[in-house]
Amino acid sequence: MRQMSTSGQFLDLIDKLGQARVLCVGDVMLDRFVYGDVSRISPEAPVPVCRVVDENAMIGGAGNVARNLAALGAFVDFISVVGADKAAGEIGNLIGDNERINAEFIEDTGRQTTIKERFVAGPQQLLRVDREETADIGAEISASLVKYVTAALPDAGALILSDYGKGVLSAGCIIELIGAAKDANCPVIVDPKGDDYRRYSGATLITPNRRELCEASRKEIFDDDSAAAAAKFIANEYGIENVLVTRSADGMTLVSRSDVDHLPAEAREVFDVSGAGDTVVATLAAVLAAGGELLDAARLANVAAGIVVGKTGTAIVGATEIVESLQRQDLVNSSVLKVMSLEAAQTQISLWRERGDRIGFTNGCFDLIHPGHVAILTKSRAACDRLVVGLNTDASVRRLKGETRPVQNEAARASVMASLACVDLVVLFSEDTPVELIETLRPDVLAKGADYTVDKVVGAEFVQSYGGEILLVDLEEGHSTTGTIERMGE
Repeated sequence: MRQMSTSGQFLDLIDKLGQARVLCVGDVMLDRFVYGDVSRISPEAPVPVCRVVDENAMIGGAGNVARNLAALGAFVDFISVVGADKAAGEIGNLIGDNERINAEFIEDTGRQTTIKERFVAGPQQLLRVDREETADIGAEISASLVKYVTAALPDAGALILSDYGKGVLSAGCIIELIGAAKDANCPVIVDPKGDDYRRYSGATLITPNRRELCEASRKEIFDDDSAAAAAKFIANEYGIENVLVTRSADGMTLVSRSDVDHLPAEAREVFDVSGAGDTVVATLAAVLAAGGELLDAARLANVAAGIVVGKTGTAIVGATEIVESLQRQDLVNSSVLKVMSLEAAQTQISLWRERGDRIGFTNGCFDLIHPGHVAILTKSRAACDRLVVGLNTDASVRRLKGETRPVQNEAARASVMASLACVDLVVLFSEDTPVELIETLRPDVLAKGADYTVDKVVGAEFVQSYGGEILLVDLEEGHSTTGTIERMGE
């Protein structure tokens, strides 16, 4: 398996989703949910009696892809076809004035807007009622759709074709759109439908589930190897660059022309899989549009899918939820992944602050970790909920300590520092002082050794200006890096 990005890099990538722009095209529908209690069987027929307690509606199909994109922070150009009916108006009202979704609905007076109505009791879906038309849109409407998409492509970082088989994306339309996207050098992600994938030829990525891949490849899938074989067959047979197979409890399998990566399922209690595929497609496209690599996009899509199946209804997943999920998996807290860029650290600290955590900060070269260092760090951590350590880079250590220092390079020092339980995050800085780091992170507690006085602590005046605390930690006598180095030379 290829190496994926570290958690810090993931956080950098998630932070960039706010600059991504994705073009989403496909079948929009209105999802209605009727929630009720079931406590008896009808005397008229052997069916449960559902006493309705609540009802709501949301945008489904490709509309749910657009909702997920907006929740991730991306900007969305959403193009679809609706009927001249009440459901179309409801869809428009539900989008409302979401500033991240720019919707263009082409009205087809000869069609009915698709409605899916689900009846739910507790976690159990009792019944779904569909009102829809599945015939392909006519040539005139199709031409209008292609025109809108072609005009929007130059600004798009990725194009999603969300094919629900309701007629908006006919085979001819899909071929035209993929061709236009390739001309614009825009990656195309397809959520496929049916068993004929010739229409998706040239796509950057398709995302069939296990059943869909079985039907399209006519191959049985029972383990990682058979999933990879079926996906490779599809890629080679139809000229598709990459295939991501979603396999429920068995996770995901990403197959390209030369690589195969199996991503284990995110452990989560499953309440409802409605719209999980939409979340996967949206996350993939948003990450690619933000400049991420495909494997990283698949990894984050896998995390997002694990979150959304734990919700009821046609749910969405936000960027903050993905960050929280990464943290719950200890990806952020493992020693290597605690080392972050300043931008990633800002994202992580914002998340901690949302939870009410008190942020502490200290800094140093920490060349050879000794008991004195550990004591300072432990006492600093005791005064806050999260301790951030600013660590001098090799270049700044040389300027401060001389050409013979550091003894350990910055990667080794960062790794050792991050392995300490009392340290929550490590940020390298190349300046002579951490003042820029302090002003950016705005810690609640600024800690230094008691060999300093408050007026000599870099950043103290700034931290005090917004009510922050300066903590001077008593030193452990007899411990210093310089002394250790001198004793080593004796």
